[in-house]
Amino acid sequence: MRKTVVFIILIMMQYQLQSQDIIKISADLELIRISNNTFMHVSYNEVPGYGRVAANGLIFIEGRKAILFDSPWNDTRSEVLITYLEKEMGLKIKGFVPGHWHEDCMGGLGYLKSRKIISYANSLTQHIAVEKGLPVPDHGFSDSIILNLGRKEIRCYFPGAAHSTDNIVVWIPSEKILFPGCICKSADARNLGNMADGDMVSYPGTVEWIIRKFPDAKTVIPGHGAYGGTELLTHTLSLAGNK
Repeated sequence: MRKTVVFIILIMMQYQLQSQDIIKISADLELIRISNNTFMHVSYNEVPGYGRVAANGLIFIEGRKAILFDSPWNDTRSEVLITYLEKEMGLKIKGFVPGHWHEDCMGGLGYLKSRKIISYANSLTQHIAVEKGLPVPDHGFSDSIILNLGRKEIRCYFPGAAHSTDNIVVWIPSEKILFPGCICKSADARNLGNMADGDMVSYPGTVEWIIRKFPDAKTVIPGHGAYGGTELLTHTLSLAGNK
């Protein structure tokens, strides 16, 4: 009982924190400050069968340069976000990394490519994009890649299939921020959501790999819903059927 109460208090604290320092860019787009150097971008879209859905992405800043992880749902919302980052925050977008091929991760890739913003993705994401006639990320990797923004490192890993067969996780060591995206569920999620392109057999093992790989993570950002700590990963593991 005590553990349950503590868990509820932690969730309430996270929601209270996330209600502060929110920048409303438009009715469908907002920024939430995670740390001095990072923002979570949240974009909204009407999804058949689900209604109005919010999706999370990440912006990591070093000086006046930034890298975008996941785009808003489409080119229009992505243009609004990039324009705000450039004109209102004075940032130069140096790269883009989608977490997987779905529209809530790289629906704005067409616009980003038109702006010559270099993109990096799982090579599986590239292959799926070609097959489906979607814009294709510029550079692919298989197991992992290290990107540099100034003196800071960003590490991207393919942990195995879960929400999709190509999903990756992003780790920013300097911030101790982990962005597993749609692999990870928010604290209030009661199921794994859309698994049409996922792998239920591999899901538990993939989440276990992430938990082992990033024991020092302080902030964990799911693909949808409020961010939290590593308890989101253990919650996701329970939803995936591994109690």
